[in-house]
Order: sequence, then structure tokens, then C-alpha cells
Amino acid sequence: MFSNGRGMVIVFLFLAGVINYLDRSALSIAAPFIQDDLSLTATQMGIIFSSFSVGYAIFNFLGGMASDKWGAKVTLFVAMIVWSLFSGALVLAVGFASMIVIRILFGMGEGPLSATINKMVNNWFPANQRASVVGLTNSGTPLGGAIAGPIVGFIAISYGWRVSFIAIMVIGLIWAICWWKFVKEKPEESKEQKLTGKSYVAATSEGKVKFTFYLKQKTVLFTALAFFSYNYILFFFLTWFPSYLVDARGLSVENMSIITVIPWIFGFIGLALGGFVSDFFSKKFAQKGVLFSRKLVLVTCLFLSAVCIGFAGLVSTTVSAVTLVALSVFFLYLTGAIYWAIVNDVVDPGNVGSVGGFMHFLANTAGIIGPTLTGYIVDTSGTYTVAFLLAGGLAIVASLAVIRFVRPIVKPA
Repeated sequence: MFSNGRGMVIVFLFLAGVINYLDRSALSIAAPFIQDDLSLTATQMGIIFSSFSVGYAIFNFLGGMASDKWGAKVTLFVAMIVWSLFSGALVLAVGFASMIVIRILFGMGEGPLSATINKMVNNWFPANQRASVVGLTNSGTPLGGAIAGPIVGFIAISYGWRVSFIAIMVIGLIWAICWWKFVKEKPEESKEQKLTGKSYVAATSEGKVKFTFYLKQKTVLFTALAFFSYNYILFFFLTWFPSYLVDARGLSVENMSIITVIPWIFGFIGLALGGFVSDFFSKKFAQKGVLFSRKLVLVTCLFLSAVCIGFAGLVSTTVSAVTLVALSVFFLYLTGAIYWAIVNDVVDPGNVGSVGGFMHFLANTAGIIGPTLTGYIVDTSGTYTVAFLLAGGLAIVASLAVIRFVRPIVKPA
């Protein structure tokens, strides 16, 4: 897995995920300061959180197509530069409207990340390792969320919230320079590759399947629905959990910054393990087909995540709420590699980036709907309970739909 330059690819993709969620989580950590500084309501803050996903969801799709057309290396290089610059540009915000514009542009930059990671993994790794590698590389994202609390919280308290966004912009630009210098689009052909890549070559030479064929398949659409519920819970946690701890639980910003690390650490462990768990079960239940093992992990863990997030809104103590949210994030992230693994399992290599990007686009409409809806619920009801229950309910429905509708795709002759 780590030989012939693959280790460097894993390290760079892992660090890209860390930077991605460090940048993305920074706003939610700094939200109490920004809300006071710019005199924003909870509904306005929810719209700002959601505005990120407008650009993000669109460029999930366009970024995936770009990785198929121009390659994952150049797509991710450009994406990192754009999102880093617009992360830093938040210091120029003067009010509600300017925050929205900057966050949409920031989301456009971050949009291609997951599809390009999946494309790079497809380029560099054999089929029996891809879920494990996707999980391992994407495990950088919750780690980025974990370190965002202490880093952004400390800088915001000590030097002001604007300085924290300049610091994380510089980190991203340094990564982009190193990525361009040290990473290749594909490995050089070797004897090992010829042996392990037979199925890849066969799949490429089967004959091209039209991209639009996959957009009509229930397997793709209901995997996207499950991914939507995954993202609904994730964006609820990512955007509103810090404010929930301050507003509903009465924590100080200092304590909130530390406590938010706990669920992210659980998420890091879950995402790092998820791909390995899926690949393990795919070998154990090989006779039942690879999708059986993917569904087994996806349905079980998404359902458990839903139950935990729902009960988190009903408990009376901060310790119980944080524990349940941490468990929800752990089970949620155990499924994080599965959505991409399903795409790799059922889609030919020439369409992996585009189909993965399309699925990710549908899934991330949750980031447009969820934060705004949560802000509205909080403003109108004065409580977060309904928002917790709604997030859990959606995931239960999606996990049941996966059982019924996700099946192997029969490609046209």
C-alpha cells in the first residue's frame, strides 16, 4: 500500500483533508465572535453557513468532471489555491452580504476535494485496497476539525478572529506548492502494476459507458441519498454544534473550543477504520458480492449514528450530549469511505470522477438546506431538540432505502 510512491500520495491527500476541514471548521469556531462583531442573528448565521454549500455542491460535480478531463493533480492544485485565498478573504467581510459572497467562493474552491481524492486513489491503488485508502486519506478531515477548535479559538481570543483566517490561508498555499512539486498524476508502470492492475485494464477496455447512464441508476441515486443524510448530520455538527454548546449548554468559548475536539477525534478513528472494515468484510463475504459488505457497514453504522444524534437532543446533561454526539460522529465516519467505495465498485474508471462528483453534489445539497433550516428552527422554537431529531430521522430513512435499492449495476452491452 505504501510502496512505489503510494505512501507520499497518501500523506499529501491526508494533509489536504486536514487543511480542508481546518479551513471549513474555522467559521463555526469563530462564529460567536463574528456574530457579535457583525451583529448577525441565528438565522443569518445559518444562511452564511449554508452559503458555503452552494458553491461547494456545484463544484463537487464540476470538480469531479475536471479530474476526469484534466487530471486529479492539477484539479486539486487549483482547488487548494482558490479555497485558501478565499478562506483568508473572510477578513475583508463587513457584513451579512459580503460574508455570503466570500463563503460561496470558498465553497467552490473546496468542492473538488473528495472527487479528486477518489480519482487519485483509483489511479494509484488496486481495487482491493481502495476503500481502505479512501478511508485513510479522508481521515485527515476530522483531524482538521479537531485541531480547528484549539488553533482558531486560541488565535481568535488572543489576536482577533480575522488573524486566524490569514494563518490557515498560508498553510494551504504551502501545501499547494509542495503538491505540485512532489506528486505525480499516476504511477509509472511496473511489473507489480501489470499484475495487480489487470482488472483495471479490463474495465477500461470493456467499452466506454456514457456518463449519463449512471445518473439514472437507483444504486447511484440512493447511495447519494444516504450520503445526503450523512452530510446533513455532519453539517449540523460542523456548523451548529459549537454554538449549541455556548447557547444551550452555557459553555465559554474557551471550553467549547476544547470540547469540540472530542467528537472530531472519534470521527478521525471512525473514518480511518471505516475503509479497512469495509475491505475486511468484502473479503469475508466475497461469495455474496462486494456490495453486500459495503451495505452491511453502511446501513448498520448510519442507523447507529442516527439513533445517537437523535437522543443527543433529548438528554439533560452536557456530558451526555457530548458523548452521544461523539458516538454519532464515530459511527457516521465509519461509513465515510463506503460511498466512494461503491462508486469505485460499480462505475468504470473513465467515469469515476464524474459520477463520484455528481453523487457528492446531490449529497452536499444537505449543506445548503441543513444549516439554514437549523438556524430557523432555533430562532422559532428557542431550542435545538427538533434539529437533533430531524437529523437522526433522515439518516434512519436513508439507511432503510439503501437496503432496498442499492444493487449491482448491469452495464449496457
